[in-house]
Amino acid sequence: QVQLVESGGGLVQAGGSLRLSCTASGSIVSINVMGWYRQAPGKQRELVATITSGGNTNYADSVKGRFTISRDNAKNTVYLQMNSLKPEDTSVYYCNADVQRFSVTSISMRYWGTGTVVTVDS
Repeated sequence: QVQLVESGGGLVQAGGSLRLSCTASGSIVSINVMGWYRQAPGKQRELVATITSGGNTNYADSVKGRFTISRDNAKNTVYLQMNSLKPEDTSVYYCNADVQRFSVTSISMRYWGTGTVVTVDS
């Protein structure tokens, strides 16, 4: 069993900052890609940022230059530092991770957290 738990969401003013955290726990051999997605009411879930186990990152154009994704492999934790927040960033943010659970196979399974709410006021 693998569980992902997000934290750090809240209410902030436009231009403010938040740092989201997500920690994976359970039966884990290794974690490959970790990422953050977001979904606003009535909208499709969209990618925010991803990071590989080697530290390679990818960002949505809408957050590039404002958000920074990082991870602590020893703690199975991924972070999302969000600066210069805009009202359009308001959403539920979800953590995901591709987890290898068994040493006998290199196949990873994707897990999702239950989300943390970020609200940005004008």
